[in-house]
Amino acid sequence: MDDVLGPLEARSVAGLQHPDFERARALISLTANEDALARNSREDADRKVDAAETRVRQELTLNPADSFLWLMLYSVALARRGFDDSCLGYLDQSYSSGPLEGWIALRRNRLALAAFPTASAATQAKVVSEFAGMVDTEFTEAAAFNLMGVGWEQRERLLASLANMDMVPREAFAKALAREGLKLSVPGVELEERLWRR
Repeated sequence: MDDVLGPLEARSVAGLQHPDFERARALISLTANEDALARNSREDADRKVDAAETRVRQELTLNPADSFLWLMLYSVALARRGFDDSCLGYLDQSYSSGPLEGWIALRRNRLALAAFPTASAATQAKVVSEFAGMVDTEFTEAAAFNLMGVGWEQRERLLASLANMDMVPREAFAKALAREGLKLSVPGVELEERLWRR
């Protein structure tokens, strides 16, 4: 990633600031940051986190309605400070600027469920609605892993959110849970007993 980022930095120094270019630069910087956290010294990782956060903030000044960048800013803040109420506003802004973006939901829902108890009631409602949307749009496996992992404490509320959707996605979700050995009550779904056995 550093090899890709170098030419982008040179272009930025030359004064070229197209929003799409700056967004790409910020996202590549974030990816390089994630790599640094995995393989480099703490000092090098901290330096890269600082640089990534600066780039994301700069990009947000050019494109404040980019829900993915708000999510990335939240993610960077988590990496730097851990769970901190002050960074929940970034998560709120991600939901406000892009509430129905499926590809973002796959990452955002997991992060939001991890922070669920500290989120506002309005954000909690958005997280639950996003979870239901994931099930309804056939991101069944991702939703199942979210429920089994970071969403486990909220499972009753998450399952209840599925009550008014079509039966087909609810059944697919119940089957995904059954494949993982979980016998949970998905509203309106009755699975054959053999599906619960391993």
